[in-house]
Amino acid sequence: MSQVADLHAHSTASDGINPPAEVVRLAAGAGLAAIALTDHDTVNGVAEARAEGEALGIRVISGCEFSVLGDWGEMHLLAYGMPEGHAELEATFRRMRTNRDDRGRAMVAAIVKCGIPIDYAEVEGAAAGGPIGRPHVAPGLVKRGVGPTPAEAFARLLGRGKPGYVGKVLPTLEEFTDLIRRVGGVSSLAHPRDRATRATLQSFQARGLDGVEVRHPSHSPSVRTELEQVARGLGLLMTGGSDSHGEVSPSATHNLVGGERIPIEWVDAIETLAASRRS
Repeated sequence: MSQVADLHAHSTASDGINPPAEVVRLAAGAGLAAIALTDHDTVNGVAEARAEGEALGIRVISGCEFSVLGDWGEMHLLAYGMPEGHAELEATFRRMRTNRDDRGRAMVAAIVKCGIPIDYAEVEGAAAGGPIGRPHVAPGLVKRGVGPTPAEAFARLLGRGKPGYVGKVLPTLEEFTDLIRRVGGVSSLAHPRDRATRATLQSFQARGLDGVEVRHPSHSPSVRTELEQVARGLGLLMTGGSDSHGEVSPSATHNLVGGERIPIEWVDAIETLAASRRS
């Protein structure tokens, strides 16, 4: 097996299509040595993924993805080495879940005002117990003829500035880099594209950021090169991944599991730092 990894993947524990164990099976099929499960605001899928990883010889990294308030508005922050059952972290997950529920209800109310009779119970059903987000609203819109696909329905009603869009209540970057460090984890700025200049990343580093996602489907070759050079210059860890949600074909923002192949040395560096913080 080649010594490569995918450090950004989602499952049905949040807004992915595949159960955690299937994500690991896909990682094995892609020839990966390691996979990080990075569901939104939860580590609930990690135990299942880890059990499958042990059976298949795949290293599973416990992760999650948070939305935070940053220099350009909403930013995403990946966290690695997240403990399961940690009291403070679980309290944070509950708070984030409440915020997501409130946002989901507000989106449904806004859509109903547009004359589309969608029901919140249907959205909860689509989420199947996971943190609620816009992808769980879109299937109900397709059923009601808003668009032929969830992506089209999303674009028409749920995108930023559209009638059904409701913004998130966002914590600050510092709040979550500090939390991640306290629980023994490692933080990485997710898919910054060309917005993460050296000055920006240096500022984020001063506010507790440990790393940056260099490789992502939305990153052009020039962005990847620039981010890697800046990360090495600042001493930031480098991460990367497919951002897979279980799609059957790659897109400009999401790839298949293993579509981004990350050197295992990057994984080792993350886990070494996390271990030092836990000790």
